[in-house]
Amino acid sequence: MKKSALFYLFLAALFPGACQPKFQTGEWISIFDGETLKGWKKSAENPESLTVEDGAIKCFGERAHLFYEGDFKNFEFETEVKTQEKANSGIFIHTSYQAEGWPQKGYEIQVNNSFRGNENNPERRKTGSVYNIRNVYFPIVEDNEWFKMRIKVVENHIEVFVNDVKVNEYIEPENPWRPDGGEGLKLGKGTFALQSHDPGSTTFYRNLKVKVLPDSERKAPEVDKEWDTLVTKLMRAGFPLVDYHVHLKGGLTIEELVENSQKIGINYGVAPNCGLHFPVTDDESLNEYIESVKGSPTFKGMQAEGREWITLFSPEAVAKFDYVFTDAMTFTDSKGRRNRIWIPEEVWVDNKQQFMEQMVEKIEAIMSQEPVDIYVNPTVLPAQLMDEYDELWTKERMERVIKVLADNNIALEINARYKTPSAEMIKMAKEAGVKFSFGTNNTGRDLGRLEYCIQMIEECKLTPNDMFEIKPDHLKPVNVKGLPDKITG
Repeated sequence: MKKSALFYLFLAALFPGACQPKFQTGEWISIFDGETLKGWKKSAENPESLTVEDGAIKCFGERAHLFYEGDFKNFEFETEVKTQEKANSGIFIHTSYQAEGWPQKGYEIQVNNSFRGNENNPERRKTGSVYNIRNVYFPIVEDNEWFKMRIKVVENHIEVFVNDVKVNEYIEPENPWRPDGGEGLKLGKGTFALQSHDPGSTTFYRNLKVKVLPDSERKAPEVDKEWDTLVTKLMRAGFPLVDYHVHLKGGLTIEELVENSQKIGINYGVAPNCGLHFPVTDDESLNEYIESVKGSPTFKGMQAEGREWITLFSPEAVAKFDYVFTDAMTFTDSKGRRNRIWIPEEVWVDNKQQFMEQMVEKIEAIMSQEPVDIYVNPTVLPAQLMDEYDELWTKERMERVIKVLADNNIALEINARYKTPSAEMIKMAKEAGVKFSFGTNNTGRDLGRLEYCIQMIEECKLTPNDMFEIKPDHLKPVNVKGLPDKITG
């Protein structure tokens, strides 16, 4: 054997990392040979959870972590991933080897397409989340299918791509807030690690590679430190920071919506207005809309308008949406007049108390019969009555609305635009077990930051378990109730 070969064998034995691939800036280098875990180091905790199977790294079993033996600052990391049902895994960046426990350095980029946790501890963070820092709540890929995941880090800037679609972005400010004991959860430099979570979770990784990027200037944060701290605290506490009530109006495009989401950290559910005299009026226009937003990193909601909507669409078409919401702002009164209470010229208030009784009855009929997930624009009154909101929305009337929501498992929207319902009603609904969603109902490009909703979290002592969660397909109201022929009452 040549002396040089002996020398390298000696180095490999003495310094296991000395024979790692050389990383030239700007070149993709494979870091997994498809057959062994050479170049990787298992945690001492449950190492049997990490194996190689059919050319992929398999993460299955009790908590364990597999660390690459390298050190990186600016880079692009890419891998192909396949999850099985209930998979819950992650890719750590800028971390370092730990024999046991959850890595305390760097960030975890979540891998979870369908795992929902349990009722007491729901797991809403989906693939692409910068875990507990900037969470993504919408599943963009499905289990049992290989997908590509790419993570790019340049100085203080993280971008996450799934199948080449950017699903998340985070610009870390100087000295970001972190909880006690979590001071290491920030960017610096370090290695990669793959996570095995528990026996019910199986995730495969293959074709792992990395490209070193040159040093650059820090990117200036696009949001202020106070907002960054607030978002991080909410996400760490488990609050799904989602605005489910957004429209592409006033020139707002889906691209602008996604850009704003990744800038400020609020996830969005985008919905068309579907009903008589609205942009989406039948299955054909509904399907055209679905195709227009397909693949965007957003939830897809349906705003069911007026009481005629149930006759305009098929259950199969409605079920294509992630969720359906409606309000009681359009109804026909006892004299046959079609009220649209946001338009002063199309609302009739002959007697205030009679109007209120009739509207509450309509809410009860709508929420008990229509297959919807969320009651939105809640308790909004015509402009001429809003000054008397507290007097007209009596405790008895609020109780009636809350009861029909609780009986039909319909969430109550906390609306940032109208600042409704009142804190009193939110507290009553919480006591009754009603879930809550956040919504804006924008009329243009200005989406705000859910200020009223966030205020209500503290004032009404809401918890993450009080928040609405999108139902699986078999529990969608339209698949359970179907569509009634008409609304009675």
